[in-house]
Amino acid sequence: MKYYDYIIVGSGIAGLYTALLAREQGSVMVITKGSIEDCNTRHAQGGIAAAIGRDDSPDLHYEDTIAAGDGLCDEETVRILVDEAPARIAELVNFGVPFDTLNGRIALALEAAHSVPRILHAGGDATGEHIEVTLSRCVRAARIPVLEDSQAAEILVEKNSVTGLNVLDCHTGATEIFECRHLILATGGAGQLFKFNTNSDIATGDGIALAFKVGAEIIDMEFFQFHPTALHLPGVTPFLISEAVRGEGGILHNTEGHRFMPDYTPQGDLAPRDVVARSILHEMKKTGSDRVYLDVTHLSPYVITTRFPNIYRFCLDHGLDITREPVPVAPAAHYMMGGIKTNSWGETNVSGLFATGETACTGVHGANRLASNSMLEVVVFSKRIMERTARGSGTGSPATRKRQEVHQKLSERKATGPVPALSFTSLQQLTWNHIGVIRDADGLSRAADILAAWQHKLPPPTDRPSHELHNLVLTGRLIAEAALLREESRGAHFRSDFPEKTTEWQRHIVFTN
Repeated sequence: MKYYDYIIVGSGIAGLYTALLAREQGSVMVITKGSIEDCNTRHAQGGIAAAIGRDDSPDLHYEDTIAAGDGLCDEETVRILVDEAPARIAELVNFGVPFDTLNGRIALALEAAHSVPRILHAGGDATGEHIEVTLSRCVRAARIPVLEDSQAAEILVEKNSVTGLNVLDCHTGATEIFECRHLILATGGAGQLFKFNTNSDIATGDGIALAFKVGAEIIDMEFFQFHPTALHLPGVTPFLISEAVRGEGGILHNTEGHRFMPDYTPQGDLAPRDVVARSILHEMKKTGSDRVYLDVTHLSPYVITTRFPNIYRFCLDHGLDITREPVPVAPAAHYMMGGIKTNSWGETNVSGLFATGETACTGVHGANRLASNSMLEVVVFSKRIMERTARGSGTGSPATRKRQEVHQKLSERKATGPVPALSFTSLQQLTWNHIGVIRDADGLSRAADILAAWQHKLPPPTDRPSHELHNLVLTGRLIAEAALLREESRGAHFRSDFPEKTTEWQRHIVFTN
C-alpha cells in the first residue's frame, strides 16, 4: 500500500489548486476518474467574482451574496469569502492565469444580482478553461503525481477517522488501496442527474455518495441551481449561454417577440437565476413552446465576438450566427448549492476528511448561489484547508451554521406504483420531471419512492459506469427527500404546492447515514 500526506480526489480547479498548495506541506497525489482535463471547470464561462474594482468593496460583495442566498447563507463564511477574495485572485495571477485586461487593469464585467461589475474573466467567456489549463500545467511542472482513469470506490475509515481510499482502475477493473493522512474530496457536482444539464460527463455526485456512506453530514441538497439560459437546439447537447451575456445587455423574449422579464420582476433580465428560470418556464408554457430567445443582435458584432468568442463559435458551428439571430434557450441543471457539510476550514465531521468546491457546502451560497462565486469559493476555502492542516488540525470538528438545523436519516420507502427499469436515461428523465425547476409533493414522493427502489435493487458496482449510477441514485434520493421535507419555496427550491417562503423553514436540512 502507498501512503501520502494528502490524497485529493478530482482534477478540476478545486483539486489542482489544492494540490499545488499541498505540495508545500507533504506528499500529494491527485486521483481522477478521467483525464486531468476532464472537469466542470472548463465549462465555467462567466468568471470569478472578487471586490477589486474602484467602486467595489468586500462589504458590497457580502451584501449581494447574502441577498442571493435568501436567508440561508452562513454569515461567517460569506465574510471570509469576500474578505479573502483579492488575495486569492493575486495568487491565481501569480500562478499565471491570464485574466483579461483593459487599459492595464483587470477587466471587470457585470452579472445578474451583482450591484457593480466585479467579474474577472479570461479569454472572454473561457475563464474556466484558462484557469484549468494554467493550473494543470503548474501541476505537471511540479511533478505532482496524478492517477488518471481511476475511480474513487470507497473511503476507508476507522473510529470516525480516514485511513485511506480504495481506488478502481477504470481500464483493468483492479482495485488498490492508498493510505493517507488527509483525504480531500474535490469531485464536483451532480448535474448528470438531470436530462438537461450544462455539466460535463464527470458530474455524477461521487463525493456526496462516498462521504455519506462513511457518516459525513450532507446539507442543503434541495437547493440545486438551474441555469436559465442553455442553448436549446434539436440534437445539440445543452450548452451554457453565460449569464454575462445578459450582463452585457442581452434581452430575453418569448417566441412571440415579447420581452417578458419585466412582467415578472423589476430587475428584468438581470434578476437572480431562479427567478429567470421559472419565468422562462412560465413563458414556455404560455406560448406552448420548448424555448425562449436571448437576443444580442442589437449589440455590436465586435462586442459579441470578442467578449463571448466560445459562445459565438459554438453557435456558429451549429448554424446559428448570434450577431444576426437570437439564441434559442431553455433552463438546464447547472450547480449544486448543497453538499458535504464543512466548517469554515473545509473540515467535515469525519476526522481527516475535507471537501472543497461544488461537492462541499461551506454555507456561502445559501439557497441560491450568486453568479461567479463558485470558483472564488474554491480558492478561498481550499487555501483554508491547507492552513488548517499545516497547524496539525483537521480532527473532524463538526461544521456549524448560524441557523437551526433539522437532522434526518433517509426514510424507508416502498414504491406504491410500478417501478420503471433503471437506466441512466430513465434516471435523468425521472429527476427532470419530478425534481426539476418546479416541484410538488406528488412528484417528489414518486421520485423518492422510485429512487429508493432502484437503490435497493442495484448490484454492487464493478466499473466506472456502475459506480456513477450508484452515486447518482443516492444523490438523487438525498435531493428528493430534502425537497419533500422543505414545505416552502426559497431560492432555487420552488414548490408549486407551497409557493411562499416561511420563517419556520429558515433552517437547514442535514442528512446522516
